[in-house]
Amino acid sequence: MAGQGVHVIVVGNEKGGSGKSTTAFHLAIFLLHQGFKVASIDVDSRQQTLTHYVRNRRDWAKARGLAVPHTTHFHLPLTRGDSVKENHRVEFDLFRQAIGEVEHDADFLVIDTPGFDTNLTRLAHSLADTLVTPVNDSLIDLNVMAQIDPVTGEPREMSHYARLVQRARSERLQIDGRTIDWVLVRNRISMLSSRNMRQVQTMLERIAVRLGCRVVEGIAERVIFRSLFPTGMTVFDPLDDELLGGLPSMSHMSARQEYRSLVSALNLPISRKAAARKALEASRAAKDKAPHFEHMADGD
Repeated sequence: MAGQGVHVIVVGNEKGGSGKSTTAFHLAIFLLHQGFKVASIDVDSRQQTLTHYVRNRRDWAKARGLAVPHTTHFHLPLTRGDSVKENHRVEFDLFRQAIGEVEHDADFLVIDTPGFDTNLTRLAHSLADTLVTPVNDSLIDLNVMAQIDPVTGEPREMSHYARLVQRARSERLQIDGRTIDWVLVRNRISMLSSRNMRQVQTMLERIAVRLGCRVVEGIAERVIFRSLFPTGMTVFDPLDDELLGGLPSMSHMSARQEYRSLVSALNLPISRKAAARKALEASRAAKDKAPHFEHMADGD
């Protein structure tokens, strides 16, 4: 369904509180600040956290006359008719319409998904070029990926979510011969090394081998993200008194560096997209400068 021109980033995990929406929003705003055209879709009909982020940002910027970049945003609600088949058809049509509006103009599309399995969740995963799965740095939260053998520490049985992703990858491969780059992101990392932290790292690496994905370090637990949410600002925005209502702290700076490292680890096609965007703008500029001739009908 998505065209070749847009790179689709899906942020997904069937565990609430893993930082999906914060990650999705920060990725989108980072790419905007890099000069790309970015669209975002929220398919979480219950929480709508990404949509609230977008609205807060627009309201805050409008109230203060701030020139900050915004995504082209869509929120897709679940349909609640009596027919499951008809509900799925309507959801597919809405999703396709949203994709159709941005696929030929946006460089990146960021999709935030809910912490539960829905038809829209499966549709979103089937479109992913890059799938980002935040996983809290906790042994308990590893169950969202796989059941771990308590004796050997080896993954014993894949979770429902892991099977959902594997089906999406298989379908994607059959449709266009492309694969989904699946990245497990360790979130809420403790500042202090511990035995639990090392166990989580070891088990995640074993799970990644089993699932054919990779593991990268994400973001520490920081109060800064909760404080930025009401304004819709991110650590990539200019951190000054006008935006923050106060001077930035070391936490702001550390969080910005962590997200930059995360973006780098995702291996997004930033250089290729930048070259394509530059070529497109040059082509449009050349057309604007070209002389225009009025068409004359025969005999005029």
